[in-house]
Amino acid sequence: MDDVLLERKTLTERIAGATLLTRLADTARQYADQPAYSDRRTADGTGWRTVSWGEVREGALDVAAGLVTLGVEPGERVCIMASSRIEHVLADSGALHAGAVPISVYATLSPAQVTWYARHAAPHVVVLEGAEQLERWALALADEQVQRTLTSVVVLDAAAAGEHLTWDGLVAAGRELRAQGGTVLAERAAGVTPDQPATILYTSGTTGDPKGVVLTHGNVLFECEASIEAGQLAEPGITISYLPLAHIAERVLGLYIPQVQSGHVHLIADPAQLVGALAEVRPTRFFGVPRVWEKIMTGVAAKLAMEPDEQKRAAVAAAMEAGRAWVLAQQVGAETTPEIEAAFAQWDGLVLAPMRALLGLDRAKWTASAAAPMPLEVASFFAGLGLRILDVYGMTETTASVCAGTPDAFRMGTVGRPMPGIEIKLDEDGEILARGPVVTPGYHANPKATAELIDGDGWAHTGDIGQIDAEGFLKVVDRKKEMIITSSGKNIAPSVIENYLKESPLVGHAMAIGDGKPYVVALLTLDGEIAPLIAAKLGIEDTSVEALAAHPQIRAMVQQAVDRANERLSRPEQVKKWELLPMEWTAESAELTPTLKLKRRVVHEHHAAAVEALYG
Repeated sequence: MDDVLLERKTLTERIAGATLLTRLADTARQYADQPAYSDRRTADGTGWRTVSWGEVREGALDVAAGLVTLGVEPGERVCIMASSRIEHVLADSGALHAGAVPISVYATLSPAQVTWYARHAAPHVVVLEGAEQLERWALALADEQVQRTLTSVVVLDAAAAGEHLTWDGLVAAGRELRAQGGTVLAERAAGVTPDQPATILYTSGTTGDPKGVVLTHGNVLFECEASIEAGQLAEPGITISYLPLAHIAERVLGLYIPQVQSGHVHLIADPAQLVGALAEVRPTRFFGVPRVWEKIMTGVAAKLAMEPDEQKRAAVAAAMEAGRAWVLAQQVGAETTPEIEAAFAQWDGLVLAPMRALLGLDRAKWTASAAAPMPLEVASFFAGLGLRILDVYGMTETTASVCAGTPDAFRMGTVGRPMPGIEIKLDEDGEILARGPVVTPGYHANPKATAELIDGDGWAHTGDIGQIDAEGFLKVVDRKKEMIITSSGKNIAPSVIENYLKESPLVGHAMAIGDGKPYVVALLTLDGEIAPLIAAKLGIEDTSVEALAAHPQIRAMVQQAVDRANERLSRPEQVKKWELLPMEWTAESAELTPTLKLKRRVVHEHHAAAVEALYG
């Protein structure tokens, strides 16, 4: 415990008195001409548009002054609904420089959900990307309660702005105000302190209504310093930002750490462009939620399976076995040997390095995963490529990471040890508790939920069930509220079952069900990219997901996947019945969060009849 408190003291002293404004000023001064952010907003949509760190800060000050002209006061809120692009970064930082609180809003929300957010957040200004976002906000903009605080709407796409202020108009007004001299922005900046909100992030609401998590400048800067130290990220990184900026992981990795440390961030508006961007950018750091790693693995595995040359397939298998042995030998408690090192060096040069280069991961010195339990099979697959994917664990309420595997201390199947300065322990029921300077001061306008989250001793109750081994490595079992307790009293972690089912390239998503029931069943969907390829190889003409879900050959293959999963599960965990649904689950169809986690309540509601039939 003394070591943790010493680490906390050291990091706290390092950020004493600092805010995101002062850190960005330092970065812009030191790296003024270095590339900061790039996006795909060139005229032809194929090249990269890039701004330097000096331009980021100047742009943020222009936006801040523009917000002042709109009457934004310190502490008021500015909502942003836009894709990952340079203007989103400037709007966020500009709001901070105006003394306001930026709130990035998920672009997949329905009009009714947007209205709920707008009522709860009560923004003074809303920044929207274009026609689609205006349509999603139409109901909210007409809402009487929202209108009491909302005074201005700014639209990035001038052609869609209509009666609203354009982004260019906002920036022009800000530049004009700055040209007049004055001290308003300096006064606003001086009024921003470490304990004031840097953002409010609304949880995606997998089991209930969203809650607005307040994160302070102090929370954010401590998380940045702890992450840089734990990840041994001394050098600025070249990264790709593809998750929504409403997600805490992307804010830390795509906004906050770069603004503290510099680096070059490539903003991807559409995650479907990620694979191409990886090959082009070749990032030195890459973070992927488990579903992203699963999709990359499925694509590589499918190509390997279709390789007609048996000798090539055998060579790849031998190379991946050497890569896997090399990564496993680096775990805490394991030991490498000259034979393991020699085998890896040989196969890495011949096979593995070229494979990583094809994926765009040949320069990646830090690769990580978080947001949901990482299937061990997926981590093992990438270990076969010589990639050590470090699991990271945290939540929005802890400003992202509280535990992480590190380059010199990791163990596959765990999320590592506590980050510097962070305390972790398990409650009597196995719930993971966290304490430290990264814990939110509370939820916006929700004191009851705040009291349920943080106890009297400052411990944040994560809602996750975990296990800590003898050497301090944490394993996340599942969400406390999502644990299945069968009618016979058996406690089952659904994520274990689901990860086994998703090892089949055919299966896109899986949800295990069985709470209060005599046995476990599963709802499954096909992978919309891989399933049609497999079907075409089998000679099936209609390769639509709807048709394939009913096709006898495909269903037989899915049954085989269920059987393989059941072989690795205890009898109470085994899936007794399943249904293959004739659609995909997406964030747009509401079954998934924007970071591709299951919304179990929504799945239950949308597919209640299918579940009832499985138990009928």
